[in-house]
Amino acid sequence: MLSREDNELLCRVGPGTAMGTLMRQYWVPAALSSELPQREGPPLRIRLLGENLIAFRTTSGAVGLIQNHCPHRGTSLFYGRNEDEGLRCVYHGWKFDVTGRCVDMPSEPAESDFKHKVRATAYPCVERGGLIWAYLGPRATPPPLPELEANMVPEGGIQIYQRECNWMQALEGDIDTGHTVFLHLGAMQADDAPPGTWARYALSRRAPKYEVVDTDSGVMYGACRPADPGTSYWRIANFLFPFWAMVPTGVLGLEVRARAWVPMDDEHTLALTIGRLPRGSAQVGRQTVGPVETLPNTTDWYGRFRAVANAGNDYLIDRELQRTASFTGIGSIFLQDQAATESMGPIYDRTQERLGTSDAMVIRTRKRLIDAARALRDRGQIPPGVDNPEVYAVRSGGVVLPSGANWVEATAELRRGWAKHPDLNREVLGGVPAV
Repeated sequence: MLSREDNELLCRVGPGTAMGTLMRQYWVPAALSSELPQREGPPLRIRLLGENLIAFRTTSGAVGLIQNHCPHRGTSLFYGRNEDEGLRCVYHGWKFDVTGRCVDMPSEPAESDFKHKVRATAYPCVERGGLIWAYLGPRATPPPLPELEANMVPEGGIQIYQRECNWMQALEGDIDTGHTVFLHLGAMQADDAPPGTWARYALSRRAPKYEVVDTDSGVMYGACRPADPGTSYWRIANFLFPFWAMVPTGVLGLEVRARAWVPMDDEHTLALTIGRLPRGSAQVGRQTVGPVETLPNTTDWYGRFRAVANAGNDYLIDRELQRTASFTGIGSIFLQDQAATESMGPIYDRTQERLGTSDAMVIRTRKRLIDAARALRDRGQIPPGVDNPEVYAVRSGGVVLPSGANWVEATAELRRGWAKHPDLNREVLGGVPAV
């Protein structure tokens, strides 16, 4: 249970907040490259870390990210003309480049040097792996991009959805392995999975034993269940600063994926999954594993990547299906998570919760984030991973180890990014991806 002060520190990400200041030390995924498909194309509204910003692609193909309001009289630059390497405000014609410099001020006398005294707030952007990354921090020279293998493999894919709740309660769903065998697999029995498969192990012992350790990039947990005689089945996953999660589904050593819970503001979050993702959708029982249906994007601040099934229609829950064949009656794993975390409210009051042993990873991750935010605020201590991009080259997943083995040491090579493991395959999962 958190104090009210710690809950506020953890959740608030706007400019000037302790957690928002921490996040601005890192490169942040701001948009998909595909959202700005053409040079000199229409600008894009982006709500990011509590700021209203405008993204645009210039004549040369560079991406700019600039404050919403023109520094002159406050007209939104969303309506600007994207032309000749800059964005021109339509009110009086002031034009700004990707660095925020005012490069033209046609409403002023030709001899005036006023344009050299005006700058808009603008943030550096780079593109990699289909993402537009932005740096909103204080450094003149930004730190290196994190070496996330999932954002660097040629065959990588991207899925993105908006969640209408605080970023931290959304992220906590990814680092809470205990909910999987209830929320997602509650209608399945152990006998529904083939003998000797990891799905059978997980469904035979729904309450695993948990171990949690700090890492250079954040926090890692292992959830252990008995497997065949003399062996144990471990689900291993990571939290990586400031908002990345690597879920434990699949086979450790084969899975190359990561999910960012990018705060739009305190009450809206983008779930951005990258890496080697399953193609299309798969059925597990009566539920879907894979992409969910989304509404067409609109141009308002919260108009991007909204799911068709949402709180307004109770996530299309089917009560008859819930009674007869499905634990939740909600047809998609992602939507089951969405219903669980959004139904807590926009920002959950953690002073009311009661945590158990299965919440060890959630507890440790909160502590790491709160401690790092305070260390930055009070002592200027740079948070983990900012200047060490290599610590992000890690993997997550399941593994069977000899009983009593040190799981951290035994999985070191399997957890290392870019390693090849041709001897591994996914048949051990028993056809159930989320075990």
